[in-house]
Amino acid sequence: MLFQITVDSLETMQNSGAGEISLKWWEMALKGGWIMLPILALSVVAIFIFIDRYMAILRAQKVDQNFMHRIKEYIHEGRIDSALSLCRSTDNPVSKMIEKGIMRIGHPINDVTTAIENVGKLEVYKLEKNLPTLATVSGAAPMIGFLGTVIGMIKAFYDMSQVAGGNVNIQLLSDGIYTAMVTTVAGLMVGIVAYLAYNMLTAKVEKIVFKLEATTTEFMDLLNEPVK
Repeated sequence: MLFQITVDSLETMQNSGAGEISLKWWEMALKGGWIMLPILALSVVAIFIFIDRYMAILRAQKVDQNFMHRIKEYIHEGRIDSALSLCRSTDNPVSKMIEKGIMRIGHPINDVTTAIENVGKLEVYKLEKNLPTLATVSGAAPMIGFLGTVIGMIKAFYDMSQVAGGNVNIQLLSDGIYTAMVTTVAGLMVGIVAYLAYNMLTAKVEKIVFKLEATTTEFMDLLNEPVK
């Protein structure tokens, strides 16, 4: 019955030339009703987190290729203060780890390793800040959209049940159907974009973690080199 109503309405639109009418995105969003508000809020949160974390990760990725080479030279020459100054003038996770390691020179190797690893974990934690929230958005947005679908279909069937004599028309059901379809699309769009953003940022953080581990190994090898 509902399918027949939709077909008849489409034929009427084509015959009357109403097919040229276009629905603006803003008007379509309003058709989704109040359920669009939490979806909109989640989209704003996702955009903010993505921009904030992306910029932080870009800053963390900027490492001077000659940084470790200069650190090696300073340590070999016994210029510990110069090595510390270089680390403090370079703002990235690698320099902070190496700075902590240099400050522990003279202590047992295990203490140096532990100190560097603790700083590395702290820096990774800073980079991953709010990423779990982004993952939550990617799952919550579609669920809220599906909630809007259920609410819309309930409203549509309720409106149908209130019509006497079974004379149902598409205009009577349009509000419920719009709510059902628009909220589903909006929730899926926000969820998909947030999911892709989360995976992209996570992959970038993993690359930085690999770089930190490689730098830690390189620095420990430097400390373990035999004295010439």
